Amino acid sequence: MSPPLLKLGAVLSTMAMISNWMSQTLPSLVGLNTTKLSTPDTLTQISPKEGWQVYSSAQDPDGRCICTVVAPEQNLCSRDAKSRQLRQLLEKVQNMSQSIEVLNLRTQRDFQYVLKMETQMKGLKAKFRQIEDDRKTLMTKHFQELKEKMDELLPLIPVLEQYKTDAKLITQFKEEIRNLSAVLTGIQEEIGAYDYEELHQRVLSLETRLRDCMKKLTCGKLMKITGPITVKTSGTRFGAWMTDPLASEKNNRVWYMDSYTNNKIVREYKSIADFVSGAESRTYNLPFKWAGTNHVVYNGSLYFNKYQSNIIIKYSFDTGRVLAQRSLEYAGFHNVYPYTWGGFSDIDLMADEIGLWAVYATNQNAGNIVISQLNQDTLEVMKSWSTGYPKRSAGESFMICGTLYVTNSHLTGAKVYYSYSTKTSTYEYTDIPFHNQYFHISMLDYNARDRALYAWNNGHQVLFNVTLFHIIKTEDDT
Repeated sequence: MSPPLLKLGAVLSTMAMISNWMSQTLPSLVGLNTTKLSTPDTLTQISPKEGWQVYSSAQDPDGRCICTVVAPEQNLCSRDAKSRQLRQLLEKVQNMSQSIEVLNLRTQRDFQYVLKMETQMKGLKAKFRQIEDDRKTLMTKHFQELKEKMDELLPLIPVLEQYKTDAKLITQFKEEIRNLSAVLTGIQEEIGAYDYEELHQRVLSLETRLRDCMKKLTCGKLMKITGPITVKTSGTRFGAWMTDPLASEKNNRVWYMDSYTNNKIVREYKSIADFVSGAESRTYNLPFKWAGTNHVVYNGSLYFNKYQSNIIIKYSFDTGRVLAQRSLEYAGFHNVYPYTWGGFSDIDLMADEIGLWAVYATNQNAGNIVISQLNQDTLEVMKSWSTGYPKRSAGESFMICGTLYVTNSHLTGAKVYYSYSTKTSTYEYTDIPFHNQYFHISMLDYNARDRALYAWNNGHQVLFNVTLFHIIKTEDDT
């Protein structure tokens, strides 16, 4: 109990003792008729008709004077002014005692309301912290539950206004209730008056319409790169991470290959969330070490360059076996024609909306980039294009819709500087900058399903968004 209530309890106890003493002692005093007072010296008879008398004739062993008050007869006391004052005082004391008892009960009741409200306020604070963390994902039933609790709190406001012991606390509680109500109202207005199922159906409908629209998009031309978004920080400065662009919508597995050499371990995660948290689902031990960081997962298989060779390996994750391998004729390897950062990045395997590709350089093409479209089953070269861009001057490259985009550096200030279209067999110089946030890029690959660039940025796994210029197909074009 708070100090004001303790003081009130002390007052109640004291007043009750006074009332009890007066009710028991005063009647006996008033009922006195005659009293014989004896002392060692004298014995005096006092007449009841003499009214109120004070008589003293003795001392106690400590030398203190002993005084005696003698009251008159009752019929005389009834007419005595002092007697009336005494009765009035007794009545006032009794009335005050009753009033204090009522006040005590009321104060205790109000104090219990305050304790109850304090507990509920703590619960509400915890819930609203959760709302502020992710307010747009809460379901409508959570709002209803909160509104019910708010309705329970509103009747307490008049009670708190009566409880004046701690005005500051009352004001604070009232303000917090109003603030919480305002936040709840704001969230409802932001999300709307739809229930969860209706919102879910609207989202599904919108997603279907977007996918239908995406199907009508022809391959686009790269216009802009934004980001990056840092997904995770792990591994060495060099490595690769990827998802399968041909996987189903429910299949979001991630594969992780740290370092550019002396490694055969591929780590698999069931989703991006598992990848971020480190919840590894499976590990593959490849039959050969890989070279570089320019691997690709395509239609359930991993394609990589075998270490110290120009041989391409197709490895099935489902069977754990090598399904195909083939030498890429005349392709330089083992840092003969790498990207600007080195790392045995001579042969770059990639995929886009059209299919599987290999980017490399040959002596026959004077060390300039060669683009080859590969058969995904046999790894046979289906067609090749020779460009005039030196492989050693390229920072990284990636394919989008049959067009190769080449960066001029792997360091800060890098930009997409050159592009070559396999559809028209023509090239152009471009100027598309992007933010090399961690200063060193050792892997940059396009994923057609996600419409994003996956990058290994100095031990950080990041994503870049791309903006493509599209032409919408009409019904007459199909």
